[in-house]
Amino acid sequence: MSTITIVGLGPGDSSLLTRAAWELLQASTVVYLRTAIHPTVAELPATIELRAFDALYEAASDFGVVYERIASELIERARSGEHVVYAVPGHPLIAEATTRRLLTLAHEQQIPTRIIPGLSFVEPVCSALQLDPLEHGLQLLDALDLVLSDAAFESAAPRNAQRETQNPDGAWSEIQGIGTYTPALLPFPLLPTRPALICQLYSRQVASHVKLSLMERYPAEHPIGLVRAAGVALAERVWSVPLHQLDHQQELDHLTCAYVPPLAPLDDRRGSDGVTAIVARLLGPGGCPWDREQTHRSLRADLLEETHEVLEALDAEDMDALAEELGDLLLHILLHSEMARQSGEFDLGVVYDQIASKLIRRHPHIFGELNVAGSDEVLRNWEAIKRSERGDQAARGSLDGIPKSMPALATAQELTRKAAKVAFDWPDLQGVWDELHEALAALLNAAQQHEHDASAHERQVERALGDLLFAVTNLARWLQIDAENALRLANNTFRQRFASIDALVHTQDRDLLALSAAEKAALWEQAKAQEQ
Repeated sequence: MSTITIVGLGPGDSSLLTRAAWELLQASTVVYLRTAIHPTVAELPATIELRAFDALYEAASDFGVVYERIASELIERARSGEHVVYAVPGHPLIAEATTRRLLTLAHEQQIPTRIIPGLSFVEPVCSALQLDPLEHGLQLLDALDLVLSDAAFESAAPRNAQRETQNPDGAWSEIQGIGTYTPALLPFPLLPTRPALICQLYSRQVASHVKLSLMERYPAEHPIGLVRAAGVALAERVWSVPLHQLDHQQELDHLTCAYVPPLAPLDDRRGSDGVTAIVARLLGPGGCPWDREQTHRSLRADLLEETHEVLEALDAEDMDALAEELGDLLLHILLHSEMARQSGEFDLGVVYDQIASKLIRRHPHIFGELNVAGSDEVLRNWEAIKRSERGDQAARGSLDGIPKSMPALATAQELTRKAAKVAFDWPDLQGVWDELHEALAALLNAAQQHEHDASAHERQVERALGDLLFAVTNLARWLQIDAENALRLANNTFRQRFASIDALVHTQDRDLLALSAAEKAALWEQAKAQEQ
């Protein structure tokens, strides 16, 4: 019965071939090579007929296609009765994709296989770096795992603005008309606080992609150790470069790999692990006295303040400030989660699991088989899923589920939105306008009344004013405007204009309080003109 024997050629020096590998190769008449571009190949016995697959690399669109074709051809050779000997660089089971695919196909075809081990590139690289791979948990990665796929790059290709606005299946950046979509490398394939060895760094183009991916988590100046031709006498070279210069090296080839030293936990600042460790330290033994005195309740006001500062950055469209304020808001999530972990209630993993599970569960049109016609149907499905999750819809009112701590204006708009979901709404916008005018007339009438009971009159006016404000929020909903945001923008505008007035009065060395109404009105118009 035919067999397939896979033999490792070692890291590149023929003296490092195992005895079993050398004896097998000496006894073979035909040996298939994944690649002939390997130093050991030139030292093989001249009696062997070498058949390399290098031509496939030039014809195929990607390595996956090459590996599949190599494995399929070797399987066909074995099925035809040939005893196949297939030689690969290093060890057959370390960083060798063709071996994995070949073993899978052979198992399916019930073709016997045999592995002849070889010294992998890992051992001589570790020797060159004087590195114990088990000391800190060395990670082993193919450089291509840090390169986005061709499909991802195609989806990231620039599109013109007209096409972006007409593409309902595009990414957020495309639908919003911002421009090119850049895919994220998720999940990130490395744990930055552990050392990593990246093999197959065979070209500057690959190194460029690796550099950009690593810079998502590592500082630009992070030292990278490069090892070329490890274990090959007179050819081995070891040198170090900062990460940002990784793709500037001229000597990168198929025998080059990169060593990425670990980041200290406090230096892992571009991932969730680093800041989580910092918060755990602050709340841990010997941590910050102030932080350790806080409770869920004592942080409540600060959480609300940070939320409003995020909104302020959004209103100002200040992206630098937004990044900073989102970090402050995230800090509160981490603080509450660490407090809950120490009290045995839940931990950050539960928080992650809750939101991840909820997003998957409530987006069956993305993570399941459900088809939707548009965003309106998405919202209807979302509400239906929420009701099924609760399982107690009969015991809940139509307006339940609004946090009591929400600002009154936002609460009013949410109340009208929920009422509209059960068809308790005006049939058209005209009814909303009529309601607004009616509420304004009622307020005017209440304010002009002369009641003997001042307290009762105040309550009447207050109620009429509340009805007017409620009608305004309902109008905002109909106009698809967020009332809370609109008022916040108006507040900011008023604040900015008044700051301009203060500045104008100051430059004129005048007292605002002493100015006439006409002078103040003129200053207001001047501030508005400056705003324009």
